[in-house]
Amino acid sequence: MNEITEQTEATGWWHRLRSGLKRTSSSIGGAITDLVAKRRLDDATIDELEEILIRADLGLATAARIADAIRDGRYDKAVTADDVKAILATEVEKVLTPVAKPLALDGAKPAVVLVVGVNGSGKTTTIGKLAAKYRRDGRKVVLAAGDTFRAAAIDQLKIWGARTGAEVVAREPGADAAGLAFDAFSAGRAGGADVVLVDTAGRLQNKAGLMSELEKIVRVLKKVDDAAPHAVLLVLDATVGQNALSQVEEFAKTAGVTGLAMTKLDGTARGGILVAIAEKFGLPVHFIGVGEGVEDLEPFQPRDFARAIAGLDA
Repeated sequence: MNEITEQTEATGWWHRLRSGLKRTSSSIGGAITDLVAKRRLDDATIDELEEILIRADLGLATAARIADAIRDGRYDKAVTADDVKAILATEVEKVLTPVAKPLALDGAKPAVVLVVGVNGSGKTTTIGKLAAKYRRDGRKVVLAAGDTFRAAAIDQLKIWGARTGAEVVAREPGADAAGLAFDAFSAGRAGGADVVLVDTAGRLQNKAGLMSELEKIVRVLKKVDDAAPHAVLLVLDATVGQNALSQVEEFAKTAGVTGLAMTKLDGTARGGILVAIAEKFGLPVHFIGVGEGVEDLEPFQPRDFARAIAGLDA
């Protein structure tokens, strides 16, 4: 890929990200503008700013730190909305930079990525988008249709397989998911695959039976390779807001989550929840999604996200 193409794709992604986060940035930015217009930065204003940030799901600790940064050197002075947004972006970037890490798949062949999450989070679509990316990179990919509870999920993964040229291992609806994951890993190893992406049934984090099945899938994969799964990717739906925190906690206990992908940031004003998650758990954030297209899932870039959420230019 030449430099001009890379720059064009980067610019295109920035515009999609900025547009996707418009509801979040408008919610935060509009409230900030209304608050600081024609007001000095007194205690009441700072408290209200902190409340705005908390309501945007940025988390208590981050909201307090941003409020302190805004107060520093500006107390009892007039500030502009752009001043506040710039500080917001800087502080959010500080929180997100340590967790922005690529999904590394170079240590095993095939690398097995177990994809988990609740119903409707976008797991199967995320798997399809990842398959497309890896195939473009020249990697051989196997998709395991492990959401055996839903015939539609199996069919959806078969469509992605046909679209991307990835092999799909699937069984009839109701088949044993752990056995299917085992077969897919074995097929990937025998066929020289680079990556095996394992779909799983959407399960609520508070349903013990379904979570125990997830534990079984992990145990069975380890029968093929003690290090498997080599990554456990938790897909989170940004529209659920604070509920995402409990999802991270429970899936981390059950499946040993190693990293996150956050989807549907374009459908919510609660995109700040990613900041709260980063602050609380420190788990790597590998990907974010702002739409349905293959190009709408990209590796996480903290500066871009911070500036987009604050409504600032790149």
